Amino acid sequence: RVNWKRLKLIVCGADTLHKSTIDAWEKRTGSIIYEGYGMTETTAVSHSTPLNRRKKGFFGVPIPNVKAAIIDPDGPEFIPVGEVGEMILSGPNIMQGYWKRPESTNEVMMEIDGETWMRTGDLVSMDEDGYFHFFDRKRDLIKYKGYSVFARHVEEVLYQHPQIKAAGVVGVPDPAVGNLIKAYVVLEGEARGKISEEEIICFCKEKLAHYKVPKIVEFRGELPKTDVGKVSRRELREECEEA
Repeated sequence: RVNWKRLKLIVCGADTLHKSTIDAWEKRTGSIIYEGYGMTETTAVSHSTPLNRRKKGFFGVPIPNVKAAIIDPDGPEFIPVGEVGEMILSGPNIMQGYWKRPESTNEVMMEIDGETWMRTGDLVSMDEDGYFHFFDRKRDLIKYKGYSVFARHVEEVLYQHPQIKAAGVVGVPDPAVGNLIKAYVVLEGEARGKISEEEIICFCKEKLAHYKVPKIVEFRGELPKTDVGKVSRRELREECEEA
């Protein structure tokens, strides 16, 4: 048995944790997970959660000397507290640009009132206390019949199913509705072959608005992963586009 009492601090980065993972870990260990945020372009870290002031579901506040703001994803206008938009960052830890890739640099670097900012491509919101909450990558937003659906929100619901081990959600191009919501699902070993697509869809209908419910469910033995262990939605999207 492991003596978890000696474990004093857990810090999480690279991706936001699913609520079910946080709850299971904290129930087992009694230790609180502190989430942070960073990118290679921000010299690893831009946000952290203050000790003893955690807000579950938020990745903290900007570290000293770093500025964070939220703008309209389709324009440079700042948006109010509580609304969802694209996060931009400014500070001494922000990169100057991509090496010998001026076009890529120009896509993410911008100037507002004489100050240089970097677009993160992440959709977030900020509460009244300055804590930031992650919704999704901008490129992973699914447009269905004019509605905006966060792939991560649908995945969070799928992970609540006791027999789902892993899930990835993407949009499948459809000329009639924009994108159909498709869920790739890996079941726990004992459940494979025993749970149907319809059962997963019905489970989602109980927990999601009608326009967020997956229209297609595909079962897999495993899902493609990125170098840091995240489910690779990019590879799943490419599969759909090639099909």
